[in-house]
Amino acid sequence: MSLQITKKMIDQPTIDRITETAQIQDVVGDYVTLRKRGVNLLGLCPFHNEKTPSFTVSPAKGIFKCFGCGKGGNSVHFIMEHEQISYYEALKYLAKKYNIEVQERELSDEEMAVRNDRESMFLVNNFAQKHFSHTLHNHIDGKSIGLSYFRERGFRDDIIQKFQLGYSLDQRDAFTQAAIKAGYNKDYLIKTGLTLEGDNNYLADRFRGRVMFPVHSLSGKVVAFGGRILKKDDKMAKYVNSPESDIYHKSNELYGIYFAKQAVVKQDRCFLVEGYTDVISMHQSGIENVVASSGTSLTPGQIRLIHRFTENVTVIYDGDAAGIKASIRGIDLLLEEGLNIKVLLLPDGDDPDSFARKHNASDFIEYVQQNSSDFIRFKTNLLMAEAGNDPVKRAGLVLDIVRSIAIIPNTAIRGEYVKECSTLLNVEEQMLYYEINKLKNNDQEKAVIRRQNEPPVMLPLEEMDDNRSKVTASQSKFEEQERTILQILIKHGEVVFFYADEAKEQPVTVGDYILEELEKDHLVFDHPVHALMLEEYKMHHKQENFIAERFFLYHTNGQISMLTADLISEKYTLSRIHSKIKKIETDAERLIELVPRVVFEFKNSLILDMIKKKLLELKAANDAKDNELYDRLMQDWDQLEQSKKQLSKTLGERIIIKL
Repeated sequence: MSLQITKKMIDQPTIDRITETAQIQDVVGDYVTLRKRGVNLLGLCPFHNEKTPSFTVSPAKGIFKCFGCGKGGNSVHFIMEHEQISYYEALKYLAKKYNIEVQERELSDEEMAVRNDRESMFLVNNFAQKHFSHTLHNHIDGKSIGLSYFRERGFRDDIIQKFQLGYSLDQRDAFTQAAIKAGYNKDYLIKTGLTLEGDNNYLADRFRGRVMFPVHSLSGKVVAFGGRILKKDDKMAKYVNSPESDIYHKSNELYGIYFAKQAVVKQDRCFLVEGYTDVISMHQSGIENVVASSGTSLTPGQIRLIHRFTENVTVIYDGDAAGIKASIRGIDLLLEEGLNIKVLLLPDGDDPDSFARKHNASDFIEYVQQNSSDFIRFKTNLLMAEAGNDPVKRAGLVLDIVRSIAIIPNTAIRGEYVKECSTLLNVEEQMLYYEINKLKNNDQEKAVIRRQNEPPVMLPLEEMDDNRSKVTASQSKFEEQERTILQILIKHGEVVFFYADEAKEQPVTVGDYILEELEKDHLVFDHPVHALMLEEYKMHHKQENFIAERFFLYHTNGQISMLTADLISEKYTLSRIHSKIKKIETDAERLIELVPRVVFEFKNSLILDMIKKKLLELKAANDAKDNELYDRLMQDWDQLEQSKKQLSKTLGERIIIKL
């Protein structure tokens, strides 16, 4: 079988034609009833349940924005979100709707080589899934062994088909020979891990004699398999999984995410369980917003995948205390990502699979609401029971809880947990804050160094295509100020700010001024997406007919285009009556005051942060009695203080912040 992989992708002029033709009000109007409000259109959001309209469409800007759930973007993003399809598929969808011929460009030889390998592996996995499913339903062994097992587990036929479950025959190379006979290259069978190769051209099926669970990517492609053995054999692992490959990275995949993503968005909550059958049984009972870590510890990649769709996660545990303690460490990563975590402990003897088979969806949800608790309280109670009255263990418990609270990025939430833990642990709040601050100060320098060494957090092409509403990157302490500067660049960057000569022949734009001020002090943005946008603005802003708003709104990188839609959205439109009563000064009318202020406030924040770090260094040098280093650091600190005073004069006394 010859694998013919297309050597093309949609070219930029075609993308431009699609986005220019697909007017946002027409695209959204097919799904949402819109009514006029001022210059915008208003309707009920299709992405979450609401009674009061908060979903706004701006025909002038070509964007939609819901101020209830936060979703926003252009016409392509709307189709991606509503239809749960990729960026490429959304473009094709709109092209078909508006009868636009899709022009594609040739890929380079390097791009083609990478795509050929990846696409060939996807094709092999797709064949394998169909082969295993066909075997399950049509082969005598598949029906008597595999299908019988699934039905004994209580799985309905529609659920078996939905999750594309299958069976691999208990023969050495039955699948491998079937694939080669169908024309698939042996090299790709080995690369995907479906086939094992030994000496003297020995080939064997990795999953022989197992029921099969395909693992789907966010876009629905089969990237891997899990296989469970049915016969009792102590020498063989109960579960075998596909190895890492060019298309499968275990730390970035969650079992069931393809089937769960729409329900996660709609319910604004994700249930996190451990195994394949937990997910399948919960789906069968009517709970579809559920994914599994597939028996592995949670990873940052898996957490970011969840965070793209919701900030609310409920982790479901069975009564196995040892299992809870082993996996509880991974939940700190969820807290660090800024997610709201609840924990549900099931009754003794139950796991999510068995519990879901005993209850329907409404009973399950009612149990969750009545029995789930926030993670910090759950962890505190769990460790308190273990520590008992042992003072050493209780001291360790306090430090363990403090570590979890310290990594929560939201200050208000962190404060609430401090109050609660102070009561639960019978420890003064001030002591908890002292330990938290000590941990944060110790970790601060490590975090800065780590961020400086990390490349920008951008999605690979396939995942960028699937980007929807919850894409996040690593947090920055200057995030809001960076956003404000980007907002001014995008909305007003082309505006003439002043003239560099009396003849008014050398105009300086807002963008020119901001870039010069940042470059003068060698300042860069900390947030990786913001940094990338700033670099792209530098590269393109001098080009003829460059319009920043359009350039970034229809950028091929989904993170950039969605952030742009958010930055140019305006929540409120003043009524005509209000406008007649009082003249409201817009940002555009006060740029001469606004632009320098936001730039200098950004500089001031950076200097204050540097002073704090310098004080920590001074303390360390003093403790170490290193007088030479201490004197040198004092000189640096004095220079920073002088810079702070100068900025304070420029900005006014209102913004001086005490350290």
